[in-house]
Amino acid sequence: SLSLCPSRPCLCLRTAASRHNHQRFRRRGGACTVAMSELEVDAQDVVRLMLQFCKENGLKDSLRTLQTESQVALNTVESVERFLTDVQTGNWDVVLTACQSLQLPTSKLQAMYEQIIFELLELREVDVARAMLRQTEAMLLMKQEAPDRYVRLESLCTRPIWDSREAYEPGQTKESRRVELAKSLSTEVTVVPPSRLLVLIGQALKWQQHQGLLPPGAQFDVFRGTAAAKPDEADEYPSKSGQMIKFGKKSHAECAAFSPDGQYLVSGTIDGFVEVWDYETAKLRKDLKYQANEELMMHDDAVLSLAWSKDSELLATADQTGKIKVWKVRTGQCVRRFDKAHAQGITCLCFSRDSTQLCSASYDASLRMHGLKSGKMLKEMRGHTSYINHCTYTLDGLRIVSSGSDGWVKVWDPKTSECVSSFRPNPAGQEIPINCCCCFSKSEQIVVCDRSSTAYVMTLQGQVVRAISSGKKTGGDFLSACVSRMGTWLYCLAEDNMMYVFATKDGKLEHIVQTHEKEPIGLCHHPHRNVMATYASDCTMKIWRPE
Repeated sequence: SLSLCPSRPCLCLRTAASRHNHQRFRRRGGACTVAMSELEVDAQDVVRLMLQFCKENGLKDSLRTLQTESQVALNTVESVERFLTDVQTGNWDVVLTACQSLQLPTSKLQAMYEQIIFELLELREVDVARAMLRQTEAMLLMKQEAPDRYVRLESLCTRPIWDSREAYEPGQTKESRRVELAKSLSTEVTVVPPSRLLVLIGQALKWQQHQGLLPPGAQFDVFRGTAAAKPDEADEYPSKSGQMIKFGKKSHAECAAFSPDGQYLVSGTIDGFVEVWDYETAKLRKDLKYQANEELMMHDDAVLSLAWSKDSELLATADQTGKIKVWKVRTGQCVRRFDKAHAQGITCLCFSRDSTQLCSASYDASLRMHGLKSGKMLKEMRGHTSYINHCTYTLDGLRIVSSGSDGWVKVWDPKTSECVSSFRPNPAGQEIPINCCCCFSKSEQIVVCDRSSTAYVMTLQGQVVRAISSGKKTGGDFLSACVSRMGTWLYCLAEDNMMYVFATKDGKLEHIVQTHEKEPIGLCHHPHRNVMATYASDCTMKIWRPE
């Protein structure tokens, strides 16, 4: 990253020299240290890169304005040798064109104009010589600071004939004066390779790709600093299983999620590993250097929940002992730890809208807010009387919705930690454990999925808008649910190993598909594509697409 250094006009370029110094596949991991090195970049050089870009792209007004405001001169020519040769041979039209983008010392500029006036007078271009003398800024400044020298030039313009002895010093000629002028200007101009700004950006992107920080072949949004997202597809429900990820015989995913930019699919397993997958090939992302070196992100205990920051840069993971870790996914570096976030296992995590805070739900029946900068717990919200199974921010980021095994849905104000609404979805008000609450992407309504064969579309005030049921009386209770990215479809994963697909507008059951051989655990939806992932205790995670 680049940061202005307050003590001097330079930029400090901080690079991680050993971001990947993780111990290989350790089951009992220790803290990772990152050696940092600093490279100072002169701030004026950064301005010169922008000046060169403006010059090469014909942005003349921007070039002049930036030079004036920054007081930094580009002073580059395509070839120093050619520029000096033009001075020595008197090719002044080319020299003056080149000097339009240069900032030369006034004394040297006056000397050059003086020589040009001499040579114009020699060619009897008196009117042009007089116009240069009276209209150029450098010569008008000479009139104020060196009036005798200026009057001498005015006098030469009135002579009927040219006499070089009146213009040049004894022993000096036109050719020797040109050589002196070229020697003087040689210290003011330089030459640099073309398109330096674009070349440096290209080199930086190649280095990031080499380090595994940028997926190969991905389009990159340089301004935002992320891979460019593909345009959204029409909302179709996935119904066909394609690739399948197989875990070890004694391992399975307890949680999984796609990154908001759609680049990654991450799983957290019962044996503590956090793995980043390519959902197109169902293989580990080896373009991430730490995974290529078999240096995985991990916990000492089962990973029960995970969550992405909105910019897809950070990944928070939590385990069954109440510990939270926050990772930089592109490097695999653990940037924040909350070793005692909860006394018991953490069932759910969600980032605040600005990604500065992290909300966690736990078996200890509490919600807690953690500050990523401070590394401390900021607030605690209590009100549930049993396990909290899920928590999520509302679409506007102003409320947190939690659901628990006590059968209650609670809506919280994260600023005051107060519960502003509390309700049970089922009409009889029974104590049915609620697995999760899903927010629609374009609506303030939520979907509440409890341990039954019915899910509910509700308002944040507790009003049931629509009940959606599979119609199965026994053996088909829902375990988890999610909404399609445009809110058209509701996917409910049930204990009978089936995934039920409902149309949210009318609650109609559109499709049923068998997912796994053993009891499924959860599911997640891609943010931009018609792609889903389901995972189960049969040690597999399946990728689903439309027929």
